[in-house]
Amino acid sequence: MGQLTEKTGDAIETVTNTGPTDQSEPIDLKLDGDEIAKLLSATVDEIALAQETSQNLSVEEARELAVHLIAGHVHDPNFPHGAIERLEAFVKTEDAAKGSEKSERDVQLAKIEVALLTSNSPYAEVRAVVEPMDDTDLPCGTIRAWVIGLGFVVLAAFVTQLFSLRQPSISIGASVVQLLAFPLGKAAERFLPDVGFTLFGVRHSLNPGKFNRKEHMLISIMASVGTTLPSSRNIIYVQWMEKYFNQPYAGSFAYQILLALSTNLMGFGLAGLCRRFLVYPSYCIYPRSLVTIALNSSLHNEENHSVFGPFRKIFNISRFRFFTYAFCIMFVYFWFPDYIFQALSVFNWLAWIAPNNFQLTAITGIKKGLGFNPVPTFDWNVITHTLDPLVVPFHVTINTFFGVLLGGIVIIGMYWTNAFHTAYLPINSNSMYTHYGKAYNVSKIIDSHGWLDEAKYQAYSPVYLAASSLTMYYFFFALYATTLSYAYLYHRHDIALGFRSLYKSIRTNAPSDFQDVHSRLMSAYREVPEWWYLILNIVSIGLGVAAVAGWPTYTSVGVVFFGIFLAVVFTIPTGIIRATTGMEVEFNVLAEFLGGAWQPGNALAMNFFKCFGYVTTAHALDFANDLKLAHYVKIPQRQTFAAQIVAVVVSALVCTGVMNFQITKIPDLCETYQKDRFTCPGVNTYFTAAVLFGSVGARKVFGTGGQYTTLLSAFPVGFALPFVFYYLQKRVRRDHWFSKVHPVMLVAGGIHWSPYNIAYVWPALLPAYISMRYLRTRYLPLWSKYNYVLSAAFSTAIALAAIIIFFAVSYNRYEINWWGNDAESGCEAQSCTRLKLSGKDYFGPPVGTYA
Repeated sequence: MGQLTEKTGDAIETVTNTGPTDQSEPIDLKLDGDEIAKLLSATVDEIALAQETSQNLSVEEARELAVHLIAGHVHDPNFPHGAIERLEAFVKTEDAAKGSEKSERDVQLAKIEVALLTSNSPYAEVRAVVEPMDDTDLPCGTIRAWVIGLGFVVLAAFVTQLFSLRQPSISIGASVVQLLAFPLGKAAERFLPDVGFTLFGVRHSLNPGKFNRKEHMLISIMASVGTTLPSSRNIIYVQWMEKYFNQPYAGSFAYQILLALSTNLMGFGLAGLCRRFLVYPSYCIYPRSLVTIALNSSLHNEENHSVFGPFRKIFNISRFRFFTYAFCIMFVYFWFPDYIFQALSVFNWLAWIAPNNFQLTAITGIKKGLGFNPVPTFDWNVITHTLDPLVVPFHVTINTFFGVLLGGIVIIGMYWTNAFHTAYLPINSNSMYTHYGKAYNVSKIIDSHGWLDEAKYQAYSPVYLAASSLTMYYFFFALYATTLSYAYLYHRHDIALGFRSLYKSIRTNAPSDFQDVHSRLMSAYREVPEWWYLILNIVSIGLGVAAVAGWPTYTSVGVVFFGIFLAVVFTIPTGIIRATTGMEVEFNVLAEFLGGAWQPGNALAMNFFKCFGYVTTAHALDFANDLKLAHYVKIPQRQTFAAQIVAVVVSALVCTGVMNFQITKIPDLCETYQKDRFTCPGVNTYFTAAVLFGSVGARKVFGTGGQYTTLLSAFPVGFALPFVFYYLQKRVRRDHWFSKVHPVMLVAGGIHWSPYNIAYVWPALLPAYISMRYLRTRYLPLWSKYNYVLSAAFSTAIALAAIIIFFAVSYNRYEINWWGNDAESGCEAQSCTRLKLSGKDYFGPPVGTYA
């Protein structure tokens, strides 16, 4: 397909307001292309293309499209500011021919805006990296793409699984694969001969020509599957390791692989069935996927154009060269916080002032405290741990931050009032404790099958949690209810459209009802039938039942079906949040709560329920994100399906092998003093939940007479919150700051505690403001050209540097022993508490009288 023609600087006779550029007041000035671009939050090239398209639109056609846009985006927080008001005003106006010259100019501008929002993506961040065109002749699923892709599946699965137990974790993302796969693809293009074979009328060659962006993205999608780790790994860790439940049969490779394939295939099948809710709608942006596409474009697009930036400077460096410079800088720099001067990573300078001062370290400490530190880190990996400030929308970052801040205030209030006996425990910890304030030994309350022994439990102690964990659970409970009511209030029409489209597809195999520009382009390829995904779900259920029934799990196979039912309920509402904000709503705690209540006393049954209920949903959303990548780049649906299926199987095999290596070969695994930071924060939280909700049981902890029954008030509070915001936001203008308050993200901020803290969120605010508010608003062409490329360069450099540091240096025990790598002492080196117990004193109810 040919390139779209470019028009820049054409004067367009229209009118504008003299106030803020993103409002809908009457317009009274003539605008050129630059001014219209600023008004509509677009680049001059995009406006030129939209002007050309608008010439073929009649006024009535434009109004019909405007009505469709209003209906689809009236509650969309990512939709351009002021666009809804301008479109509503346009729909209400009379025909231009019956109006004044000013009215004609208003209509002309409205047609340009309608053309911009329908012939291209309505979102500036998508337009910045995704082209509204396709070349159907480009080869995609080539032999070289499959060979390179499978190689990176193995590499990505290996590295991500290995570093998944590290705090903070490191993975090979799609951006890293994009960078490493590019020279391999170009080498194959140059050196492989053009020899091949013909199958079903299609010729398959070792070298079909130029290595193109579709092949490159297919490789990235396959590798992305490799980073989607099997959820069963956490079950194996807590079953097999002596530190936890110590059940040797979990070391069986067959048992491990059945669980891994079951959950991964179920997630993929669920993603396919939900693609009309989570992939095809234009509001499903998936902000994190845009980084991958930006890098893909910078590597394959040889065009380079100058852009205007701050300080009146013109920037004409190409995207690829910019990526190279940023990558090299971060690759060198990351060696300092990660290896040479590790205190830069967790910059605890306030706690160093008086390390034995409990109040100071409890509030400002980053390792054991709440992290209220104005300069907590110089490590980009820490800054982006919770939020990637260059990727997620700014309103998501600011809402999440205030949610974390609210959670911190709750922790302080709870701890200093000794609510729930929390002052006898560390202030920020994801571990479990006895009524003596000591670490909880689960082996003292379970029998040989891993079930709760009530007599042992009554003679030992209830489970007590730190203030940070209680706060996290309260916000988790609220979040689930908030997500459901938010999805109903803000997206009920979108969900209804998805069900109608799915019904039509099953009955008639009709084309998609979604007619945005990218869906129209993808209609040129054959769709994947729904029954293909249904078969995957059936196979995965069979594998899961075989794992549960074939080994001494002492668990009913009903846990598989019960868990999958929960996944079906939550995939769409949580997927909508992920697709629009880039943040994931993790309902693992709800799965733990329900699983523990369904079969109390059996921790493994609860773990299975969570595995099939929550984690299959998490996998489904990861796979949906990959399907959106293919949708953006126009990879044929059936080629994407085949690539993901094969990658799922290979990834499960590799991850299971690496997991066995970790458990058997890495010394001091999951201990707090592990020298390479393999302290297993996720596994420890998983084990805590297994004991709290499984062995002890949700009824004992949260039921009548339980020590934490009060936390259940979060469910009605969370359910009501979106209704409050919904009706209050209807009373303010859409450009008012209150309209950007996102109830789900606000509540979700409170879950980012235990063991993490506000120090892992606060540093993201400044780069988020600079990128998403300052540069995106004032220098959109500059932001469009470089923003996502910078994010890709940094993440790629960190991942590669971390791999080299671990295998070439740390694993071979090359250490730098100096103060900068051993800066912690006092309460940051060992957990301190505000209140102390003496002798045989304990808190809580008398022994033998627990709920």
